[in-house]
Amino acid sequence: MKSENEAVKTIDEYIAQFPTDIQETLENLRKLIKEEAPQADEKVSYQMPTFYLHGNLVHFAAFKNHIGFYPTPAGITAFENELSKYKSAKGSVQFPLHEPLPLDLIRQIVRYRVKENLKKSKNKPQ
Repeated sequence: MKSENEAVKTIDEYIAQFPTDIQETLENLRKLIKEEAPQADEKVSYQMPTFYLHGNLVHFAAFKNHIGFYPTPAGITAFENELSKYKSAKGSVQFPLHEPLPLDLIRQIVRYRVKENLKKSKNKPQ
């Protein structure tokens, strides 16, 4: 991984710094998010891959033993029961690297976050 002084600027750069098996997992996650939020912009925020749609939609990151997924506190709360088997915090969940990603659940969470962000954007004064 790049040092703090060598910040990544793109999601491609972020993914490329990991071993091949982790790259594949991250690319699969990225593809799923793009499918569910094709209108979202990709960027790097907090040195993590980020999808932005009228505000931060979701972030993800790879760590030594897990993939961190950050769908905001609302995304965690809305799927609290489904996420109960995973270690989670206010706005994040950890998916162990030794297990397949729960793609259907992630897909549902991303759909939820898209609806939430679109609704918020409609309610904002212009």
